[in-house]
Amino acid sequence: MKANQQQLDLLKQGVTENWNSWRLEYPGTQPELQAVDLTGANLGGVDLANADLSGADLSDADLNNANLSGAKLVEANLSGANLAGANLSGADLSGASLVGADLTSADLNEANLTSANVRAANLSWTNVAEAIISAEQLKLARSPRDDF
Repeated sequence: MKANQQQLDLLKQGVTENWNSWRLEYPGTQPELQAVDLTGANLGGVDLANADLSGADLSDADLNNANLSGAKLVEANLSGANLAGANLSGADLSGASLVGADLTSADLNEANLTSANVRAANLSWTNVAEAIISAEQLKLARSPRDDF
């Protein structure tokens, strides 16, 4: 499946004034943003619930307080992304790269992190209840004591 160019263009126009308003107006529309390049994008507070972002490049993007609940982020690149306070509950992050990502206070409840690379990711105060994540993955992530 290919990304929806109209949706991508709307997202690039701005989160608050355009994208989130569109999501409110068309709540049943699923964003199709597979393999898009949003490297370094300012997407703080964006509503990407249930979006298909498989293979997307969101490296170094600002996604703080974003709603990514139920999003499909299979093999997405989220390296260095700011996901602090983001809602990733029920998201599919299998095979995703979260190397060095900031997930402080993020909600990963019931998220699938099978084969995700979380090396050096900050999981401080992150909810991983019922998330599919291995003990080995958690060892690779930064813990609060690493900040001292």
